[in-house]
Amino acid sequence: MALITRRVVLAAGGTLTATLAPRKPSARELPDLAEVLVPVNPPRTPPDGVFFDAEGAEHTIASFHGHGMVINFWATWCQPCIAEIPSLAALSRALAPHDIAVLPLSSDRGGAKAVAAWFEAHDVTGLPVLLDPRAALSSAWGGKGIPTTHIIAQDGTERGRLEGAADWSSAATIALIQRLVAG
Repeated sequence: MALITRRVVLAAGGTLTATLAPRKPSARELPDLAEVLVPVNPPRTPPDGVFFDAEGAEHTIASFHGHGMVINFWATWCQPCIAEIPSLAALSRALAPHDIAVLPLSSDRGGAKAVAAWFEAHDVTGLPVLLDPRAALSSAWGGKGIPTTHIIAQDGTERGRLEGAADWSSAATIALIQRLVAG
């Protein structure tokens, strides 16, 4: 009897787990950025900080001063992050000619190898492998979770923030980011 009860409990637990497990949202289900972006008013200067590229070279946010930036804090294990990465890659390709960098800063503990492998496995192109070890930069910016994205104008001030995932690839989104970055 105890064995049967145990099997029933385990089977029910498995069913419950499968029912409650989070489902990966598709990019089509994500809101358009224009619907969810929170303007930063008045614009503020975010704290500078260090992040690393795939080769381990150190970079700072200040080194991008004079250029527009879309800084996205994410990780390969974060389902909403995963859903929005393809649209961030499309955004990066669309904004590159306009001197606006898309900087996806991963907090993955596996480092550059884990992120590069994930990009390759999911055919992600157009995004650099960048790291925010231990989410230090995200924390300095007051991050409450991932994904969180900051829109930084050419003058170095933050103009918009989004906590959560969005579709970054629409024409309206691209135009909105270009306006915010121009100041």
